[in-house]
Amino acid sequence: MTRREWCVLLTGLGLAQETVIRVDVRLVRILATVKNTAGEPVGTLTKDDFEVFDNGIRQEPAVFERYTEQPLSVSVLVDTSASTGIELRYEVESVGRFLKALLAEGNPRDTAALYSFNYQVNLEAGHTRRLERLSQVLKGLKNQGGTSLYDAVYLAARDLEAREGRHVMVVVTDGGDTTSVKTYHQALEAAQLADTVLYPILVVPITNEPGRNIGGENALAGLAAGTGGRVFFPASLPALDAAFAEILRELRTQYLLGYYPKDVPPSQDRYHRLEVKVRRPDLRVLARSGYYEEASAREGWRPVR
Repeated sequence: MTRREWCVLLTGLGLAQETVIRVDVRLVRILATVKNTAGEPVGTLTKDDFEVFDNGIRQEPAVFERYTEQPLSVSVLVDTSASTGIELRYEVESVGRFLKALLAEGNPRDTAALYSFNYQVNLEAGHTRRLERLSQVLKGLKNQGGTSLYDAVYLAARDLEAREGRHVMVVVTDGGDTTSVKTYHQALEAAQLADTVLYPILVVPITNEPGRNIGGENALAGLAAGTGGRVFFPASLPALDAAFAEILRELRTQYLLGYYPKDVPPSQDRYHRLEVKVRRPDLRVLARSGYYEEASAREGWRPVR
């Protein structure tokens, strides 16, 4: 029904002229991981164990799935900047093992895409289940140039936005952004618009603080926290496999919650703060910190004249 048709209907019903209605409300989806005090995923909760707040206003979940079988679309972004050096070969091998495990189990509609980024971003392989194709592309990656991390996140998020099911981004990098056109906030907004959970893996961070890129590490942690993921800091190259295994465990025990915003007026900056809680104090939830309104939803909020 168009806005004009709504106006005619309300006028016919004799409703007040300043009645405010929403004519286009989208389902807000939240992927949540719950962990106990030992850091182990907990997958046995029910809908009643969760509380969801949109801009501080409690919402009633209309969708709830435990161990959700929604298909996964996983985009793996590999940093191939000059600074990756000799570590790139091991990174590539570890990514290959992760993709093999991802596509060997779970939903038969799960797919993976592969991006490389240095001073530019390259889509090396679109979403596919062809492991041999992904493996072939991985072997051909070479390191050069700067690090366009934010551009890579932005472009991969745009590609994920229209895909069915759950959206996940894994970013393997050795540091901060140096050559992007897009900003940190543009990358984060794109990831949140695409309902993407982001897992950055900071490979072999320098342990000596004066030599570390603290700003880059904080940016990666912010991208993870803002989307419901978390950043990994493997202390050695072999620990990369453990990081990928942990990501896979979380993906297999995610909860899917969805709600239609109720009694929540639009924000001036389009951004809504989300908070997901569980009633048990011994558990903690990882979920995205907010979402951006779509333009169509904003237009639905206006007085009927």
